[in-house]
Amino acid sequence: MNNFRRRIAAFGMVCLATIGTPLLAQEKTDFKVAWSIYVGWMPWGYAEKAGIVDKWADKYGITIEVTQFNDYVESINQYTAGAYDAVTVTNMDALSIPAVGGVDTTAVIIGDFSAGNDAVILKDKTTLQDIAGQSVNLVQFSVSHYLLARALESVGLAEKDVTAVNTSDPDMVAAFQTPEVMAMVTWNPMVSEIAKLPGATSVFDSSMIPGEIIDMMVVNTDVLAANPDFGKALAGIWYETMAIMVADTPEGAAARTAMGLASGTDLAGFEAQMADTKLFADPAEAVAFTTSPDLKTTMDRVRGFLFNAGLFAPGSASADVVGIEFPDGSVLGDAGFVKLRFTDAYMAAAAAGGL
Repeated sequence: MNNFRRRIAAFGMVCLATIGTPLLAQEKTDFKVAWSIYVGWMPWGYAEKAGIVDKWADKYGITIEVTQFNDYVESINQYTAGAYDAVTVTNMDALSIPAVGGVDTTAVIIGDFSAGNDAVILKDKTTLQDIAGQSVNLVQFSVSHYLLARALESVGLAEKDVTAVNTSDPDMVAAFQTPEVMAMVTWNPMVSEIAKLPGATSVFDSSMIPGEIIDMMVVNTDVLAANPDFGKALAGIWYETMAIMVADTPEGAAARTAMGLASGTDLAGFEAQMADTKLFADPAEAVAFTTSPDLKTTMDRVRGFLFNAGLFAPGSASADVVGIEFPDGSVLGDAGFVKLRFTDAYMAAAAAGGL
C-alpha cells in the first residue's frame, strides 16, 4: 500500500471553501483521532489494535476512537471540518490547511522528522547539478516540492531552472520506469522501490535538511484547552507504543512486523524506513527539539515556501498573515491571528513521569 502522507496541500485549500470552522469546544468524554499510513504514524494503528489506546483512555475516563485514512489530505480536511479532534500531519500541512483555514491547531506530539525518507532521484545522472533543465515529477506543493526547493537552493539553482510535473504518489514507481521521466522527488516506500531500478541515483534527501520535514500529532486547540486529559492520554499512548516499537526484544520485533505488514511491507522494509526516520521515542529528546530555536528557523522557511507558492489566502501581503506560536510564547507572524501552536507540555509531562 502506498502511503498518502504528502498529498498536495492545495487540495485541502479548495476543500476549505465548503467547510466551516468548528465552534468553541466544551468538556466532553468521547474523542476521535485520524491517522494515515507512514512509518512515523504506524504506532497509532498498532496502539489501537494492541489495546494501548483503550488503556490510556480508560485511565482518564474517556473514549478515543482511532481511524485510519488511506487519503492523507482527506484526514486533514475531516479534522479541519471538526469531524475529528486530532490528526497526524506534517508541520507544513498543519500550517497550510487547518491553520490557514482558521482552525486553531496545537502540535502536542512531535513524533519524528524525515532523515532520508524523502529524496530527489535522477535517472542516468549522478549529481544534483544535473537536474538543471529537467522536468521533475513530484506531488506539487507537497513536502516533496519543498524538498526540491531546498535542494535547488543548495546548489545555486531555483525552481525556474526546472519544470515541475504534478504526479500522483501511487504512480511514482511506474512513472520512473517510462523513458520520458528523468527526475523525480518522492518519499518512502516509493524511494526504496525506485532506488532498485536501473539508472536511479538519489542526489539529495531529507537527511541533508534535518529537522525540516516534521511529523506530528495535532489537536484542535479549543478541544485541548477544554479537555487537557485528552492530550495526556495521547502522550501516554504514543510513548508506551514507541517504547515497544524501538525495543530490541521479541515484542519489539513483533510490533515492527505488524506495523510493516499494515503499511504494505515486511519487517526488513519497515526497519529500513525507520532507519531513515529520526524517531523521538524519548520524550525528553522531543522536548529539546520542540524548544530549540531551530524549529523557529524551520517554520520561517516553511511559511515562506507556502507564501511564495500562493497557498496562503488570496491577497495575502506576506507570510505574516498567520501567527505561529512556540513553547516560549514567541510568535512568528500575526500575534492577533495565531492558528498554529507548538507546545512541549504533554511531552514534558511524559518525560517527567507525570502522565
